[in-house]
Amino acid sequence: MGNNDIKWRWNSLLILLVSTLLVTLLIMGYTLAQPSGPTIVTNTTLNYTPQTAAQITTPGGSFTTIVLNATTQTPRWKAYVGNVSGKLALDDSTLKSVFDWSLTTVTGEVYAARNTSLDWSSIGCADSSAIIAEDTSLNMTSTNPDTINKTFSHTVHRSFYVGTIHIQNSTCRSIATYVNDTAQALDENAKFQEMLLMDSSSKMIYATLINQNTTGFNNQKYDFQMIVAENEYQASPTTYYMYVELV
Repeated sequence: MGNNDIKWRWNSLLILLVSTLLVTLLIMGYTLAQPSGPTIVTNTTLNYTPQTAAQITTPGGSFTTIVLNATTQTPRWKAYVGNVSGKLALDDSTLKSVFDWSLTTVTGEVYAARNTSLDWSSIGCADSSAIIAEDTSLNMTSTNPDTINKTFSHTVHRSFYVGTIHIQNSTCRSIATYVNDTAQALDENAKFQEMLLMDSSSKMIYATLINQNTTGFNNQKYDFQMIVAENEYQASPTTYYMYVELV
């Protein structure tokens, strides 16, 4: 065997060893920045109480024309509001920290989805097909006035990142939930913006931007507000999985 053959074999072996080492390091120690599951510290659920009946008294033989105005609680949506705390950390695959940073100002996003197996590396805006498919999965028909498709009917929001993926401003279906019981103006400066996203498998994700200690729907301070769709016809409530990304 010539010197060139020996040198070629050694080079090939060296390349193989280096490649194996790099792959092992990637598997053991490298994690792409992406949203992660939080710890839910408190969970207080409040239910709507219908108003008592309105009274009307008219004499016999009369003919009365009345105009009725009523509010009925929708069974097809539910809301999550609250506050966010946490830290930035440099962890290994077993969640052991070599260093971490406390946060005095919390920024980022809160996410909710009906799935735990999400491909965060392929996140983008939810398209019409995915939104309508989610409506169908939750038994929302096109005749309902509050379908997902009809509710998230605008595309007005700030830009933000999901991991390393940049979501351009005003590209995704979006809403802004209420402040002090009042609808907000539809612009990119609105508080508590919420967008519809999906992964490569068209699994839909609700994303809301964190606004730390901001006046919310009932004039109290919150870090986030979001609404998610519900199936009114199933016996048990739909489970949603929460994710948080702090930046």
